[in-house]
Amino acid sequence: MKTPNPKNPTPKIEATDEKKWQAILNRDARMDGLFFTGVLTTKIYCRPSCPAKTPLRKNVKFFDSPIEAERAGLRACKRCHPKEANGQAKEIQNVCAYIESHLDDTLTLEELSRVAHLSPYHLQRTFKRTMGISPKQYANACRVEKLKSQLKSGDKVTEATFNAGYKSMSRVYEKTKLGMTPTIYRRGGDGMTIRYTVVGSSLGKVLVEATEVGFCFISLGESESFLLSALRGDYYAAQIARDDDHLKKWVSVVIKYLDGEHPSLNLPLDIRGTTFQRRVWNALQKIPYGKVKTYGEIAKAIGMPKAARAVGHACGSNPVSLVIPCHRAVRSSGSLTGYRWGVDRKKKLLKLEKALDESTT
Repeated sequence: MKTPNPKNPTPKIEATDEKKWQAILNRDARMDGLFFTGVLTTKIYCRPSCPAKTPLRKNVKFFDSPIEAERAGLRACKRCHPKEANGQAKEIQNVCAYIESHLDDTLTLEELSRVAHLSPYHLQRTFKRTMGISPKQYANACRVEKLKSQLKSGDKVTEATFNAGYKSMSRVYEKTKLGMTPTIYRRGGDGMTIRYTVVGSSLGKVLVEATEVGFCFISLGESESFLLSALRGDYYAAQIARDDDHLKKWVSVVIKYLDGEHPSLNLPLDIRGTTFQRRVWNALQKIPYGKVKTYGEIAKAIGMPKAARAVGHACGSNPVSLVIPCHRAVRSSGSLTGYRWGVDRKKKLLKLEKALDESTT
């Protein structure tokens, strides 16, 4: 087994102020330690993933380190403990680098804990708090990215699969969650036609992508430029074109829903997911308008009562927000954390649904 190479650390992620603000809206734990959020009105600085109420953009200033924030007269948040996250960022980066260089191996938590010089329990807890996912999930994500990169480079599917650390071809499509077969992905979606439109709403900009069959992706954001920056993504060879007129009828239903005028979103979909993900998504669509269920309750509903955490990940991978109402899934405590498009949007959606539900009963 190779030892970690301190000369090859995980590269630092550069982010514009717009991307930093979007990370705050999304509670993106992957950005923890890379910058810190200072709230000038409260004189407190936090991690990007802090669960506290999202501040107004005009009151936010970004800092590169806790020292810089404290020199500006701010104090550390008692909810997200930004100093602690920063103090262990180096150890977590070392673990990430080690995982990335050992994708062919089955790594244990004990082995990774020796790399980080932390106990297995402390490593698991700190890694997930910092990165937003477990070390095992990070390894899986790295394999997916390596597979995608090699497929894009033109490597044969079988060769790319084994080079990415997969032991066999079986179930690769399910494990990688490419949204298409590896062969089609290798061609970058060649032959596919995807139309899109961007419209304004009460929750900001809404980007809708659709094939001839139905919606394949819905995203929310503060600006059109941010949404369009990731539009093509994996479908680099597909035909992608803006088509406001073609999508007008479908999109109008989404806007009416956001305006509280139309509680039903029975729209055609063209999405792909694992068997487990589809079970979770189907369960989400069965949650009544104006109601919520905990991840544990959803896990029980699909016959897997111990899979609450996996249910949460399936909610996070939902490609068509709103139509599949992942915002109706909450923690057992009732807290509204973990929404891909920002907790504030989740709160507004639930408030909107509850108000309309009460007015019609």
